[in-house]
Amino acid sequence: MPTISVKKLDELTFEVTVQSSNSTTHLVTVPTSYAEKLTQGRTPVDKLIELSFGFLLERESNTSILRRFDLPVIANYFPEYEQTIKKLL
Repeated sequence: MPTISVKKLDELTFEVTVQSSNSTTHLVTVPTSYAEKLTQGRTPVDKLIELSFGFLLERESNTSILRRFDLPVIANYFPEYEQTIKKLL
């Protein structure tokens, strides 16, 4: 199982490192309104990102995950994303 670490760079941008057989680094932007929509303010954004990467890693390898993206983009590829994440939070 890959290890996910999330580092806050600024209010909207996070660096995510996925350590696996091939480690990768990703820059993720999380619009405040989108984080609020998913978490209702009950979960820190870094935890939301960690769970989101867990969601992605269940569906694809870390080397297939975009290196830079806005968190809402996940729902474009996986329509079940928002519903699944809300249940995990």
